[in-house]
Amino acid sequence: MTTTTRHVMVRYRIKPERIDENRELVRAVYAELDRARPDGLRYATLEEANGGFVHVAEIATADGANPLQQIDAFKRFTAEIKDRCIEPPATTELVRVGSYRLLAE
Repeated sequence: MTTTTRHVMVRYRIKPERIDENRELVRAVYAELDRARPDGLRYATLEEANGGFVHVAEIATADGANPLQQIDAFKRFTAEIKDRCIEPPATTELVRVGSYRLLAE
């Protein structure tokens, strides 16, 4: 079976009064990921100083499906994301050019 590997980045900016809420929703996603431990996913979330958030995912599954879509906490996180945002989520497909201990080979 062939595995499809995709790299995705999502960026958005949160309203100042909703940053703590967003952080808690993100942390809940990671707590559930720690319990579920889905195969085929490497995932990180970074926060910018201006209230921006960047999510980077490496998805390596046979069917190309994103395991995050099956995580209940992720569904709660995305349910009202646009209401929390100053700048809505923008998704970009990435192509790995090089990586040192960050992305799988």
